[in-house]
Amino acid sequence: MNTRCYYVYMMTNKWNTVLYTGVTNDLERRVQEHKQGNSDGSFTKRYNCNKLVYYEETDDINAAISREKELKGWLRIKKESLIAQLNPSWKDLSNE
Repeated sequence: MNTRCYYVYMMTNKWNTVLYTGVTNDLERRVQEHKQGNSDGSFTKRYNCNKLVYYEETDDINAAISREKELKGWLRIKKESLIAQLNPSWKDLSNE
């Protein structure tokens, strides 16, 4: 059986001043799209969010969508704490 993977992720800019939360079934492709800035007028292009600082993986699309909505509702300080647990230096995880 072929199990799909879904990702909830956060992107930021080089100054870590803006956070974008998204969900995808192909994290590598989606991060590349953000880095290339293909979507005119998109939030990530407008605010130069091209650094992957956090992600979670699940095999349940509904869980991924629910988690994305949950994270989007959090205050920034709570998001920063979550990122710091996985990625204390806020390095670009897409480089690994």
